[in-house]
Amino acid sequence: MSEPSAPTPLPTEQLHFEMPPTHETVEGERRHRKERLTAALRLFGRLGFEEGVAGHLTARDPEFPDCFWVNPFGMSFRHLTVSDLILVNGDGKVVEGRYHVNQAAFAIHAQVHRARPDVVAAAHSHSTYGRALAALGELLEPITQDVCAFYEDHALYDAYSGVVVDEEEGRRIAAALGPHKAVILRNHGLLTVGGSVDAAAWWFLTMERSCQVQLAAKAAGKPVLIDHADAVHTREQLGNDLVAWINYQPLYQQTVRSEPGLFE
Repeated sequence: MSEPSAPTPLPTEQLHFEMPPTHETVEGERRHRKERLTAALRLFGRLGFEEGVAGHLTARDPEFPDCFWVNPFGMSFRHLTVSDLILVNGDGKVVEGRYHVNQAAFAIHAQVHRARPDVVAAAHSHSTYGRALAALGELLEPITQDVCAFYEDHALYDAYSGVVVDEEEGRRIAAALGPHKAVILRNHGLLTVGGSVDAAAWWFLTMERSCQVQLAAKAAGKPVLIDHADAVHTREQLGNDLVAWINYQPLYQQTVRSEPGLFE
């Protein structure tokens, strides 16, 4: 009896690998960003990142770059639908939607979007471990592979003066963020940005986990740091928005399948 022949490998071009979509119309791009924003808000709610009315995710409108879509003030992340989102202009005025805007969302996010034309989305929430590390006024250290995505690519806003409600404070936060993907707001929490909603959301999620790991490792002992060259190399492999988008897709798929009414 002859030996069975080994299975023939499939051509690579026949294998599916999802990549960020492109859109032929501004309406299609707008709808896509709103759907992704709503899904990210639902996910943040499921993960317990809400703290009362604090926390906001924003997505720049593709047609009006000085306007952004944001979750309404006082509505639970867990129940939001696409139709609940509001569009806010550069003066903090609601130009589309039925609800008020959180003034802290405007004060911080509007200035970040203005200072960074490359940023499509921004995420800020009062997550537990982000707040804990922010209370220490520390940056993330290169102690794991995942956290190297933030190596020399996040900043510390080393000030606190109460709830952010004025534009000047928002400008200072945007200046502290600079060209980076994230900033730790001392005594406050985390803020991440990305070239897509998916990237901004992923950076926030993995940054929150990185804060948790750093706090746990330091509580247990003295973490061993990854050396500079290796940390930089790992950041170059893991620290771009495309990798963030790809990493986020399983979470997006879980959210869409488990959250009915999301796109209404």
